[in-house]
Order: sequence, then structure tokens, then C-alpha cells
Amino acid sequence: MNAIALLSGGLDSTVATWLAARRLTIELALTCDYGQRSAAREIEAAARIAAALGAPHTVVPLPWVKTVAHDALTDAARPLPELAPEELDSKAAVRSAAAVWVPNRNGLLLNIAGVFAEALHCEAIIVGFNAEEGTTFPDNTPAFMHAAERAFSFSTQQGLQVVSPTAEMTKREIVRAGRESGAPLDFVWSCYEGGLTPCRKCESCLRSQRAFADEG
Repeated sequence: MNAIALLSGGLDSTVATWLAARRLTIELALTCDYGQRSAAREIEAAARIAAALGAPHTVVPLPWVKTVAHDALTDAARPLPELAPEELDSKAAVRSAAAVWVPNRNGLLLNIAGVFAEALHCEAIIVGFNAEEGTTFPDNTPAFMHAAERAFSFSTQQGLQVVSPTAEMTKREIVRAGRESGAPLDFVWSCYEGGLTPCRKCESCLRSQRAFADEG
């Protein structure tokens, strides 16, 4: 079965794509630039990961998103929420998720991937979801994947599967699976910021740091 991979260059999408590639043929890896702070670093990481996978890589520019969105991920004037490590599983994480919520982002990205998938005669789209963030991001869950598949049954001629080998894993389990599968974890960029090095303060950094620390 052929697939399009939505590859942000982050931990989840990298490992999900790497695991899915065991049974799917990756026809194209897509990275979307919707004006997020870390766009340049994500694109760089995704390009290296796609090359390691031997898959073509395309960047889809979506400059209009940040002109209508008012979130801390795309608006540099808004401060990114910072959590203490012990707050990752608390109500503070809910507030952090709300601050970086980009309107309908995953819905938009899936539908863009759906265009490529149907045009390239692919049967599936690979996404990097995880169980931890699924508790605060409803568009990061198996339920969302099933809903998208239902929509694709109407919006595409043959329907599309939405595949995420990591959707029911914690970040720690994703790190373990990535190491065991030989995924290029050294190439990953999982920070909300786009500096020379990860900020180590945002929620995404903290979750990745905890996962790698837990896995030694």
C-alpha cells in the first residue's frame, strides 16, 4: 500500500513514519509551513529524515494561516507558555494546549495530504499522534483519525486510511520504538521555538526531554 507522510520533523511524526514504512511505501513526505515559529527548523529536520528514508520531500507553504490565527505558535508577539516538568500531566498542560492551538490545523493538514494522496494514487496518510497529547489535543487521537477517514470516504473517490503507529503510545514508548526501529532521532526537531538549539522550556521540549530521560 502506498502512502503520503505528514512529516513535521518532530519525534512523533518521525517515528510514526519510520514504523509505517515497514509495511507501506512512502511516495511523498509533506511538511507544511503555516507560519509556525519553528517552520525553518522543522523543514530542515523533515528534509533530512525524508532523505534517510529515501522518500521525496515537499514543503507546502500556507502563509495565510498566521494572518487569521491568534495563537502563541504562529504569533511571535504572544509568549509561549512555559511549564515545570511536574506540570505536564496537570491542568497547566490544558492551558498550554489552548495557548498553542492553531485553528483546525490537523484538519487542514490532513486534507492537504488527502489531495496529494488521491492525486498520487495512494491509499493512506501517515500522521504522528501520541496518547499523551491526545488528552489535551482532541485532533491528536484515534477518534479524530476515524472521523477523518469517514470524511475521506465522501471527499475522495476511493477513500483513504489515516495511519498512526504511535497514536496509542506515550512519548517514552515512542522514543523506545524509534530507537528499536533505527529511526534517525538525532535529526528530530521537537521544539516550538525555531532557534539554533531547542529552548528546553516549552511543553513540546519538556515532553521530549522526559521521554528521552525515562528511556536512559
